[in-house]
Amino acid sequence: MVIGVHSPEFAFERDLGNVRAATRTLQLTYPVELDNDLAIWKAFQNRYWPAHYFIDARGRIRHVQFGEGAYDRSERVIQQLLREAGRPGVPMTLVDPEATGSEAAAPRGPLPSPETYLGFERADRFASGALLPPAARNDDLPANLALNHWGLAGRWWVDGEKATASSPRAGLVNRIRARDLHLVLGPGAANRPVRFRIQLDGAPPGDSHGSDIDTMGNGVVQQHRLHQLVRLPTGSDLPHTFAIEFLDPGVKAYAFTFG
Repeated sequence: MVIGVHSPEFAFERDLGNVRAATRTLQLTYPVELDNDLAIWKAFQNRYWPAHYFIDARGRIRHVQFGEGAYDRSERVIQQLLREAGRPGVPMTLVDPEATGSEAAAPRGPLPSPETYLGFERADRFASGALLPPAARNDDLPANLALNHWGLAGRWWVDGEKATASSPRAGLVNRIRARDLHLVLGPGAANRPVRFRIQLDGAPPGDSHGSDIDTMGNGVVQQHRLHQLVRLPTGSDLPHTFAIEFLDPGVKAYAFTFG
């Protein structure tokens, strides 16, 4: 049996409609508990998104996996627990899922670019100095970025969990080293769509575009969710400069994640 627990990281993730839409998009068939008060999260003393707890037929936690990765090990644990419970026909081989877009498994090994939050409560590696409690900013893109540092361009309002663009042509830039780049984004006021365009190393992404944009880097934010913006066709150890410009005001930007 698989049971999902959705413990929200951002305010929009508390909305039942958003959670239902996400489970439909991901085609999840197992039950998902909405843990808005973090009661289950606290009961397990959890600190990670995601966290996987493997419980045997007697109710004992036999294995825990924090964060992405170790997929083969997790599957071996499931097979072992099924055999112990007397389930016949448990396969000896591992599955080979063909996930696409943001569901594709991260490459093996550590990812040099860490998750990056844009709200002042958890922001770090901001190229233009400290992000202070709720404040309007009018920034220029930094001329040079160190690896894993990011910056803002244009007018933004930065609160504890996100940065909200308050003018058209506002932008973000990040110096990354990863195969995939994702950005958690939400639409403007009254859920107005926000058009955007990205560049990778100063040019349209071409074949390195993610599933939420075209080869010229064009996309639209229409709902609160993770957007896959870059997917390099092959693994690369080279750093890249990612830039995104929002053509309409009001977009909400929460966090960069990498795969």
